[in-house]
Amino acid sequence: MQTGEIFINGRKETLAFGTSAYVTQDDTLMTTLTVREAMYYSAQLQLPDSMSKFEKKERVEMTIKEMGLHDSMDTRIGGWSIKGLSGGQKRRVSICIEILTRLKLLFLDEPTSGLDSATSFHVMSRIVKLARQDGRTVIASIHQPSSEVFELFNNLCLLSTGMTVYFGSILMAKEGIIQDPDGTTSTEEVINILINSYKSSGTFQEVQHLVSKICQQNEGTLEKKGSQASFITQCLVITSRSFVNMYRDLGYYWLRLAIYIALCLCVGTIFHDIGFTFGSIQARGSMLMFVAAFLTFMAIGGFPSFVEDMKIFGRERLNGHYGVSAYVIGNIFSSLPYLLIISLLPGAIAYYLVGLQKSFEHFAYFVLVLFVCMMLVESLMMIVASIVPDFLMGIITGAGIQGVMMLNGGFFRLPNDLPKPFWRYPMYYIAFHKYANQGFYKNEFEGLTFPNNQAGGSSTITGEEIL
Repeated sequence: MQTGEIFINGRKETLAFGTSAYVTQDDTLMTTLTVREAMYYSAQLQLPDSMSKFEKKERVEMTIKEMGLHDSMDTRIGGWSIKGLSGGQKRRVSICIEILTRLKLLFLDEPTSGLDSATSFHVMSRIVKLARQDGRTVIASIHQPSSEVFELFNNLCLLSTGMTVYFGSILMAKEGIIQDPDGTTSTEEVINILINSYKSSGTFQEVQHLVSKICQQNEGTLEKKGSQASFITQCLVITSRSFVNMYRDLGYYWLRLAIYIALCLCVGTIFHDIGFTFGSIQARGSMLMFVAAFLTFMAIGGFPSFVEDMKIFGRERLNGHYGVSAYVIGNIFSSLPYLLIISLLPGAIAYYLVGLQKSFEHFAYFVLVLFVCMMLVESLMMIVASIVPDFLMGIITGAGIQGVMMLNGGFFRLPNDLPKPFWRYPMYYIAFHKYANQGFYKNEFEGLTFPNNQAGGSSTITGEEIL
């Protein structure tokens, strides 16, 4: 079901923040955080600013204990590259995050998917205990539950090919079912029996009558919960959380930093002490173009981490933890220090090994242009990650876009020689390489003088003439 409307007692309603939560089938969690950290960051996003930090921490620890995760509070959640929690523990963390606001309606999408029978029973028994303690309504979709898990439910809505074949009490569903000698009955047998008997039963008629009666009512509204954190608080929390995640995830920036340093050492040794000969003109242009194009191109290395972040954003936005603006602002500010580091350190290695202009002002401008390029490519890859959530397809898409911009940036083909339809107007002006190349070249060539090896004319040529 992709579309539809929600009716409460016959009135069209919107499930406001704090009223309900939806726990997805996949555990989209920030793998670098501990259970306590993940819960506390989520509490800061969901709970109102009127609650003190102590109250939020108390709520977090209470919720963790309710789901039986107190022994794993300081264990990192973990993922494919980091050993951490088990599948059942991750599922309980996902549920913990969504029940922090003490909501009354909880939707679970296949909470036992991928878990063994013992873990499935443990997870569901915890959920049932919470539902009974706080009077929550829990609606779970579940495929082929074990008999022990099946017994935990109060009511059953059984679907087959999109049609309701039973809706009613679990006890009534079990009436007339022949049990195996060990006292259990398989779910498949239950389904077959109910499909054949439900439509002719009195339960079916009663449900139809109740549905008709509810649709005719036009009174009673859904209780609205308190407000969530303010926009500024959301931005600060997302910035802090993203900064910690980026610091701990080696693939986000640290591995790229190592690759950048290695590349710049290669550039610095190949173009070492380039000098001011006539041949150094072309060498300078090639070196600066490599920095503008290939160093920024390596931003695709962080794409897998971008995709994971977008999955977490999608889940949290779905449940109303924060909006797009808060996420974008938080992500930008958290990435700035790392982008500055991977621009400054490799840039300094390449700049001074090659022997470009010595003044600090020229070096600062060089780093600034490289930093802006890094930010632009980072933003581009985040946009690609939001549109193409597949690792391989996203990397191919991002690389293709950058390849077109690189080709059209004014180095491989002079601007005046570009075909005017499309490539000159507008692609040449869209490609950020155009502005990066112009900035690098103007910063480097202005004020320099080179010997002119061409026959005739002046014995020297200035940087301004080259530009």
